[in-house]
Amino acid sequence: MEEKNIKYRLGQDNIRKFGLDMHNPVFIISAILILVFVIGTIASPKEAKEILDGAKWWSINNFDWLFMLSGNIFVVFCLALIVLPVGKIRLGGEDAKPEFSRFSWFSMLFAAGMGIGLMYWSVAEPVAYYTSWWHTPLNVLPNTPEAKELAMAATMFHWGLHPWAIYAVVGLALAFFSYNKKLPLTMRSVFYPLLKERIWGWPGHIIDILAVFATIFGLATSLGLGAQQVSSGLNFLFGIEKGVNTEIYIILAITALAVISVVRGLEGGIKVLSKFNIILALILVVFIILVGPTLLIITGVGTTLSDYASNIFVLSNFVGREDSEWYHGWTVFYWAWWIAWSPFVGMFIARVSKGRTVREFLIAVLLIPTIVTAIWMSTFGLTALDQVIGNVGSLANGITDKSLAMFQMLENLPFSSITSFIAIFLVIVFFVTSSDSGSLVIDSITAGGKQDAPVTQRIFWALTEGFVAIALLYAGGADALSALQAGSIATALPFTVILLIMTYSLYRGLQSELKTK
Repeated sequence: MEEKNIKYRLGQDNIRKFGLDMHNPVFIISAILILVFVIGTIASPKEAKEILDGAKWWSINNFDWLFMLSGNIFVVFCLALIVLPVGKIRLGGEDAKPEFSRFSWFSMLFAAGMGIGLMYWSVAEPVAYYTSWWHTPLNVLPNTPEAKELAMAATMFHWGLHPWAIYAVVGLALAFFSYNKKLPLTMRSVFYPLLKERIWGWPGHIIDILAVFATIFGLATSLGLGAQQVSSGLNFLFGIEKGVNTEIYIILAITALAVISVVRGLEGGIKVLSKFNIILALILVVFIILVGPTLLIITGVGTTLSDYASNIFVLSNFVGREDSEWYHGWTVFYWAWWIAWSPFVGMFIARVSKGRTVREFLIAVLLIPTIVTAIWMSTFGLTALDQVIGNVGSLANGITDKSLAMFQMLENLPFSSITSFIAIFLVIVFFVTSSDSGSLVIDSITAGGKQDAPVTQRIFWALTEGFVAIALLYAGGADALSALQAGSIATALPFTVILLIMTYSLYRGLQSELKTK
């Protein structure tokens, strides 16, 4: 693919009005459809939840094989690229230089990719699997040594190589076609080798609109879930009443902080917050290691990785599974969720990865996060399981409220008020960076791939994320939020096919680049 054959001029279809730089028709159609969805869900939250839940579970139950097979393909593909000759290709060309230090780069990609989820599930998930809160992996008998092993292995399986491989495929494809082939930084660009100039027409418009939907719904859902965790923490610490009103105030605060971060820009906003959050998270982890079951945690990191490695193939299997409820309710759901999030996370990772080689990119996006996740999950998960097994504290009774699980674990350690407050602060800042980076991604897509669209446009999308979450919570409560999450998951089915095509397109592009060297 030669850049000289590309006829599209960046921003040629854009409309510049009201201080915005809007791609026609992606911006307009996306905004209208989001508004229609919100109004429809508010008008009939229970009916919307029922319809979208039906679509979600139909996708999960009928296409579990596709989600699982695709996840396995993405892992194998990414690991192969690390060792193949294409690994030496530099994103942006031979003379390209990284915009950010390695620490800043990793902080941003990790905060965008999983920071929030690790705060929410690092305690709740291992305890849920061990106690059979919602079935057990591979139908293992709960509350046994085997259940403990599989609890950590399955938790790592859901947060390790597979989700990061999904993000890596999208991020690498976008970075390569944008920086090496000089195409706009937008989802349609990665299909140029297959669709050629047709990507500038309706096939490309549909791909980008789907990406906007997946991103805005995923972020709004996470804002709602995160608000629930912060609300639980504030109630736990200060007795502040839980409920929709408190959650709305929390979303308003997060959105306001995200707007400030947007105005400060990538350098002064996301980068600064991400580095700060990673350092604070590291301090919290070290503290728990020192005051918790230190030896168990230190030896447990290796054990967790070993259990993960020994169970990854059986957990990756999708043929003849006997743990159908657990498998569909957890693993397939997670795979669909990661795929729904991949346009947002992948595009943001691409945005900050110019100047890295393919090999360096994949090591940083795939292997290092898996190791960091093992340390994080071992620290929080094993500490929580130690309390459950030792019949210590509230967790000994199992999961009663998953948004409260982390605070229940911290309650049994020294200085619990301080560490719980830090945990609340971490959740909030992770959400601010996610909202800001999500606004950057949607802005790029709806500006036709332009990276210098007016800041007012990013503010518009940051406010839209908050508005969607608040409107649905206020009018429909938990039903509306569940409908939004189900809508997000439903978009994962078409996106799985898109990602598989993207994988092939990326391979062709990398091979053609290698031949020109």
